Amino acid sequence: MTIRTIVEADLDTIRTLIEQKSVNTVTAERYSDYVAEGMYRDDWTWVVEEDGKIQALVIWWGAPDEDHPFSIDGLYYAGDGDPVPVWTALIEQGLKARPADAEPPEYHFFLDSDWQDQPDVVAALEPRSRAVAALGLTQITDRLRYEWKPEYGLPVRSTRLRFEPADDEAFIQVFARVSEGSLDAATAREIARLGVEGAARDDLAVYKSMPGDRSWWRLAYDADGKLIGFAIPSANAGGPVVGYLGVVPEHRGHGYIDDLLAEITDLLAETGAEHIRADTDFGNVPMAKSFERLGYRNFAVRRVLSFPEV
Repeated sequence: MTIRTIVEADLDTIRTLIEQKSVNTVTAERYSDYVAEGMYRDDWTWVVEEDGKIQALVIWWGAPDEDHPFSIDGLYYAGDGDPVPVWTALIEQGLKARPADAEPPEYHFFLDSDWQDQPDVVAALEPRSRAVAALGLTQITDRLRYEWKPEYGLPVRSTRLRFEPADDEAFIQVFARVSEGSLDAATAREIARLGVEGAARDDLAVYKSMPGDRSWWRLAYDADGKLIGFAIPSANAGGPVVGYLGVVPEHRGHGYIDDLLAEITDLLAETGAEHIRADTDFGNVPMAKSFERLGYRNFAVRRVLSFPEV
């Protein structure tokens, strides 16, 4: 059994395997687009080859300006027998290729809201989960996926807050303040890895790297000039998104989350957004309720498998 990254001669086989969509995120169109944009790369895509034939494939996704991929987008198997040990060995090679101080990778699944009632989805998810769990990715975080469309109705903009642009350092400071008591699992993992300020600076870099316009970012103040929180409308490869928002701890419990979400939604709508998407952890009940109050609809679930918090 040989494990290696792909070469041009493999592409026909790769595209055939991609047709086995199952719970994999990759489609033929997505593969072509993301290769062109640098989010899928030959040296991030690994195969198991036996007797001259490709038996298994893992496709990793990463940002175009990064040296290493961040998440697994698809696992495929064309051999006989149990795919789990083969997938585990395949993913392990990808992990070994990463420097020790690289951000821990994740495995993302994009599932229907009722996926647990779909036996074929449950059956496809189980061996893939076991394959990465053998390497330590045992933390499971389920995130509700929400979407807003113009026909759902535009939320009314806040009349009790004013929104102003600010420089990067101001956002780093408010990111750090908002992280206190955060219900977001990814935020907790980043703080455990990098510390509060390190996580805030990493957040800044992540959101600045997204396709959304930096000039959209706003800090929110009340009538007395007190800082309430921040709102970051943004975009990713799929279109407009609710990038990041938060209320500072001392002003939580007053419904300001709705004001921030309304500002993001209205601003993106002004740019011509035909849909806006957003994720929030199952455990972040206040955020989920805010989405629902402002007309967003839950359309899917993102399951994230990751290394446990240190």
